[in-house]
Amino acid sequence: METMQAAVLLEPGRFEVREVPIPQIDPDDVLVRVDRCGICGTDVHIFHGHYAADRLPFIPGHEFTGTLDRMGERVSGLTVGQRVVADINIGCGHCYFCRRNEILNCREMRQIGIHRDGAFAQYVSVPARQIIPAPEDVAPEVLALTEPVACVVRAARKAGVSFGQSVVVLGAGPIGNLHIQMMRLVGAAPIIAVELSPERAELAARSGADIVITDPARVLDIVRARTGGRGADIVIESIGAPALYAKAFDLIRPGGHIAAFGITGPDDSIPLRILDMVLRENSIKGSVAGMGEDMHDALTLLTHDRFLVEPFTRSIVSLDNIQLAFDALKDKPGVLKVQISPFT
Repeated sequence: METMQAAVLLEPGRFEVREVPIPQIDPDDVLVRVDRCGICGTDVHIFHGHYAADRLPFIPGHEFTGTLDRMGERVSGLTVGQRVVADINIGCGHCYFCRRNEILNCREMRQIGIHRDGAFAQYVSVPARQIIPAPEDVAPEVLALTEPVACVVRAARKAGVSFGQSVVVLGAGPIGNLHIQMMRLVGAAPIIAVELSPERAELAARSGADIVITDPARVLDIVRARTGGRGADIVIESIGAPALYAKAFDLIRPGGHIAAFGITGPDDSIPLRILDMVLRENSIKGSVAGMGEDMHDALTLLTHDRFLVEPFTRSIVSLDNIQLAFDALKDKPGVLKVQISPFT
């Protein structure tokens, strides 16, 4: 039996890099040799036992790129050695939700690296229909950003952002920074970021935020001052803090929209002033993952250098050091992404 090195999360807070069998592929699957796999905020939640704890032990990791190593006998249109990324959201492919590209709502939905073994390993098995060919001349650490960029592509679509709309992004960590960059691409103005970390606040300004607020006490006054006293057209919550979701309602204008993106705990809630929602015609819409065409569009944007990627690609560690990478994430606010290189 062929084996590989993989980082198995045995229990919350504890990885073990061990030798495991290389995944067997079905006739409609491919085997991907992993070049890079980014550590996502969802992976951090899994690591700390906040999410998917009932599935441990397993191999996380879903922000990956690699090369095709083997193909199932029914797979066509792909080539061994081809560089690829993958849509990690696997639905049945034919239900109401799959037809509408709302795959997360499919009853049979499974995600690579969350519901099945992922790419913190040297190889990962992927259904061939989830594979997206990638350019050979783009660095693997850039290609590994396709999945998180797809998430902000989808969030922008669902929020319906249009030219000249004012946007507040609450939190300028990894995904908040990408939201800021996405808002600039779609023509939002002004873009106001709220971030307490000086390092991340500076990166937010570099990445396209017109105003960066680091003092929580001044957020409401500055937002109103920069939006003609109305409040923002759109507020994106990118952290997952109930207090910030509550704050978002104070920051949007009448008729404004809250883009709910940050993942909270399963039992977290906030009071909802229903009469205000009705009379002010406010709205809130959730979005969490990119899928389908979101992935293709994200890859196109990255291929054509539409995102500032340097803050996301400066930290690459070996699979053997994955435990240290997770432990150290909170101590490196100036590093927006850590990527794992399984063959280093």
